[in-house]
Amino acid sequence: MNFILLKPAEFTKFANNSPYKSFLQTTEIATLREKNGWTSYYFGVEENKRIIAAAMAVAKPTFLGKSIFSVPGGPLMDYENKELVNFFFKNLKNYTKSHNGYLLHIEPYYKLIERDKNGEIEKNGFNHKRTQKYLKEIGFLEVEPENPKYHFVLNLKNLNEKELFLSFKQNTRNLINRTAKKDVKVRELKREELTSFKNITESTSERRHFSDKTLYYYETMYDLFSKKNQVKFIVAEIPGQKPNKKTPIAAAMFMTYGDEVIYLFSGSDEKYMKEYNAQYAIQWYMIKYAINNKFQTYNFYGIQGLPDPKKPGYGIYRFKKGFGAKYGKVVELIGAYELPVNLFFYSLHQLLSKFKNIKKGKYVQ
Repeated sequence: MNFILLKPAEFTKFANNSPYKSFLQTTEIATLREKNGWTSYYFGVEENKRIIAAAMAVAKPTFLGKSIFSVPGGPLMDYENKELVNFFFKNLKNYTKSHNGYLLHIEPYYKLIERDKNGEIEKNGFNHKRTQKYLKEIGFLEVEPENPKYHFVLNLKNLNEKELFLSFKQNTRNLINRTAKKDVKVRELKREELTSFKNITESTSERRHFSDKTLYYYETMYDLFSKKNQVKFIVAEIPGQKPNKKTPIAAAMFMTYGDEVIYLFSGSDEKYMKEYNAQYAIQWYMIKYAINNKFQTYNFYGIQGLPDPKKPGYGIYRFKKGFGAKYGKVVELIGAYELPVNLFFYSLHQLLSKFKNIKKGKYVQ
């Protein structure tokens, strides 16, 4: 095996065909990070003149010229292959160290344990827990993820609209039908309309105590991914008081990357939530889009840990499960890990983080 630097096009070609691909492991996300002061790198492992693993990494100086290296949504590789895992991370660590890095952060888009719709472990499902052992043997420390560790996912394989709709819980079907009777219309937003999207997500984040993204973030994501039709900003509207004037009452952002549609961020106008239930209309609109465009998976994205009626956030899971009463499941990812590369600077980083009470951004739904 050889550890190599890849050109962006070489990385993209590998990533597009990887079973572990994630929109976070793209040249577009690298560009987004670069706009915020990060430097991007592309690494690969080659065997018999064939790339068998790859990673898009970004680095940014924090203090005294020392940098954090981060691999969002990756690396892309078979984590069951211990030899490959050891080889790749040994070389990534050496590269990080030789380029003034003191910390290597990873958050692979890699499934840990197969679970059912209730979060229970499937009896004969896959179990990749040994991969966590491999990482810890290398020296990785498990940390709080920047992105949700638990997702609720809907399997769309070989399904049509009617069959899937009938699989929803009765209450979910009723609320979708109610949005149609209430004349809730759903459409895709243009770039110049993203201010109205931001207004909805911002008011929602204030109400529910989430950290919203900036308008610049939403506009940049549109610029980077819309060319390949890999991002969609969706709004639900009702007739306004003036003729031909619509009132936006809910909105959501979706990634349409690889073989899945991902429900990433959303918000709703509180004044209209109980009467119109517009998020149901948005979800059904995008689920139909996913089916008609041959996507295999509809990812409702984050839930607050494993389902527990006694814990905060259970309502989010219950809402998503309504669409997945038959074909849904809980997906648990492997999590996030940090590899201390320079112990002195890593310890200093930990100390400063505690003093500054640094809080990581949360996703909004």
